[in-house]
Amino acid sequence: MSLNVISVEAAIAITERSRSTWWRRIAKGEITRVADDARGRAMLLWSEVVPQICVPMEPDDLTFVLRADAGDAAAQNDIGQFFSIAGKHKIALYWLQQAAQQDYPDAMQWLGRCYISGDGVPKNDNLGIMWIAKAAAHDHVIAQTQIKGLRGGKFVAQTNNV
Repeated sequence: MSLNVISVEAAIAITERSRSTWWRRIAKGEITRVADDARGRAMLLWSEVVPQICVPMEPDDLTFVLRADAGDAAAQNDIGQFFSIAGKHKIALYWLQQAAQQDYPDAMQWLGRCYISGDGVPKNDNLGIMWIAKAAAHDHVIAQTQIKGLRGGKFVAQTNNV
């Protein structure tokens, strides 16, 4: 993992700027595009992206963003939770979905919570329960408790203590 580059996709997510805005800035030479990474993703200089992040972040949080962009599911989950707590639910979903696709139980449970409460997505109890059930199947304790809380087909909400 290189600590001086980030993918265009991650830059789009954490800055809330559109794909066309980023590519226009690259074309104008305002942002430096570097060599694509091993996965073929267009990469940018991290130092040019940091000032445009949509919420204040501590240096440790910034390091988690880079680890998340490199594919670290735990870091994706942590950054997803960070943005969720900051009220940036669409950004949180970007990271939580990536971690959940790697079978990271905590991200699955958080995704379920997002769908049930309608944070960043249209409220959908069925998708929420599906994600929470997947997390429970991966031995996530909170998700297991939530699934046990189903009464008469109605989900009993339980939030994470953060």
